[in-house]
Amino acid sequence: MAGKPLTKPRKKASQERSRATVDALVEATARILVKEGFDKASTNRIAEVAGVSVGSLYQYFPSKEALVVAVIGRHNHSTMQLVRSVLSEVADQPIEHAIPRIVAVAIRAHRIDPKLHRVLTEQIPRTGQLENVEAFNREYFTLFREYLANRRGDLRPVDLDLAAYVCVTSIEALAHNAVLRSTRLTDQEAEALVDEASRMIVEYLSR
Repeated sequence: MAGKPLTKPRKKASQERSRATVDALVEATARILVKEGFDKASTNRIAEVAGVSVGSLYQYFPSKEALVVAVIGRHNHSTMQLVRSVLSEVADQPIEHAIPRIVAVAIRAHRIDPKLHRVLTEQIPRTGQLENVEAFNREYFTLFREYLANRRGDLRPVDLDLAAYVCVTSIEALAHNAVLRSTRLTDQEAEALVDEASRMIVEYLSR
């Protein structure tokens, strides 16, 4: 019976040249996942597309699963940066102004590379990265709850933990399904979704 694949990097790239190698490998993995699928993403194929030797790949990553994990980490990091930025910007804004921006950034984050997002969603259970998704959700929940706590006077009487859970779960589910289950979400459709989802959440929260 095959053992569980190793998913932790062998070592961290510290010099500029080694960081460039790692970046090339991660980018090559992302491109192959989108165009050819997980099964075609062998370490030899990844090294070939990245333009490095397979020996160089193995200096940093023990398996293709470890590279997929690196792609997931990079994708989650860029998404969370967007979320943090917007929640910081709207911290002092009333809910009718803030919620549309929060919903819009969730949809925008999912639209950055929807094909890659779809593939990574499929591979998360295989690579054992559910805990990373949960960490992402916890941070999103915490930031959203802090926003609600700061706007307590604008809200109807509501449990902040429950309200944050309902809102974050709703926003993520809408954004995820709209982008991943559609062949192509147009700008007009995205704007309409932001309007309708924001109306629902503002009504839920308002006095």
